[in-house]
Amino acid sequence: MERRYLIVPGIRSSRIHVIDTKPDPRKPKIVKVIEPETLAQRAGYRSPHTVHCGPEGIFLSALGSPGGDGPGGVFVLDPDSFEILGKWELDRGPQFLAYDFWWHLGHDTMITSEWGTPNMVQTGVNPEILLEGGYGHMLHLWDLRRRRHIQTVDLGAENQMVLELRPAHDPDRAYGFVGVVVSLKDLSASIWAWHRSNGKWEVQKVIEIPAEPADPDKLPPLLKGFKAVPPLVTDINLSLDDRFLYVSCWGTGEFQQYDVSDPLHPKLTGSVHLGGIVRHASHPKNPKAPLNGGPQMVELSRDGRRVYFTNSLYAPWDAQFYPDGIRSWMVKLDAKPEGGLALDPKFFLEFERLRGHQVRLEGGDASSDSYCYS
Repeated sequence: MERRYLIVPGIRSSRIHVIDTKPDPRKPKIVKVIEPETLAQRAGYRSPHTVHCGPEGIFLSALGSPGGDGPGGVFVLDPDSFEILGKWELDRGPQFLAYDFWWHLGHDTMITSEWGTPNMVQTGVNPEILLEGGYGHMLHLWDLRRRRHIQTVDLGAENQMVLELRPAHDPDRAYGFVGVVVSLKDLSASIWAWHRSNGKWEVQKVIEIPAEPADPDKLPPLLKGFKAVPPLVTDINLSLDDRFLYVSCWGTGEFQQYDVSDPLHPKLTGSVHLGGIVRHASHPKNPKAPLNGGPQMVELSRDGRRVYFTNSLYAPWDAQFYPDGIRSWMVKLDAKPEGGLALDPKFFLEFERLRGHQVRLEGGDASSDSYCYS
């Protein structure tokens, strides 16, 4: 096995492209395309999203069924032929909504999160579903070896869109972090930590990020009535040594670093601003140019010193929160070993009409490397 192929899922098209990065990573080639009909027939899913290399093959999550409803779940590709082996779950229990997944290999446990079905997300945020608490608000724990659902942990319907999962990389540790996009109570965002206690999995809120008051005239139609900018935590990432957690606040334009050496008591150690619905904070390379979009998908180098993030979420959602249009960019930050962040003043990559999203680093990164023994 080697770091050679990129597995690229299309959340809208339901196609999966396999891209070979050798012999020249600057000239990658598409070597296989898995059509949506094949995904539907072999796994019964649609809208693939997250990819991880794991036990027995390449794992992918999917938001829903071929008809656009649920349930969503996880399926597996053969790591050599890239053929779909089938649906992963043998007993899904009450799980219906799907989004991210990851695992605690040392505890034979998989954990999955919730967003919404394809019909619930593909045209943007549905205010009726949101205000009724209809988007995902649960975590699901699974027996990884037996592929069976073992526990549901409900964060409460007011905590809408329980998305990105970041378990401890050390397989012996039984805790991790998940980001909640928005609270119906006050538009705040939050980070929760799950951990194992007396044989059961529990969760508690460890970080709360408040909404920022704003002039309604500067807000998109979806937010005018609230007179505030929600942080909208859309991505988080955990350094390979499990020490620092990074949090993207796509709405306010803030990017945060927390010391999570004590996972239940994080400490804010760094913060920068770029873009934002109201702030439009600029980059040092062009300090007079206001930016739109905000910190979104984030990736870390294996040594924890380099941090990269992009500014586009998902086209229909981009249009709702940034109606002037997303002008896509990617930036790099330098992280200090003792904590603290600084924008690299020379690194500012613009994608013009394209939308930069997921970052993967050659040689590995904090997301591609799902575990690392201490």
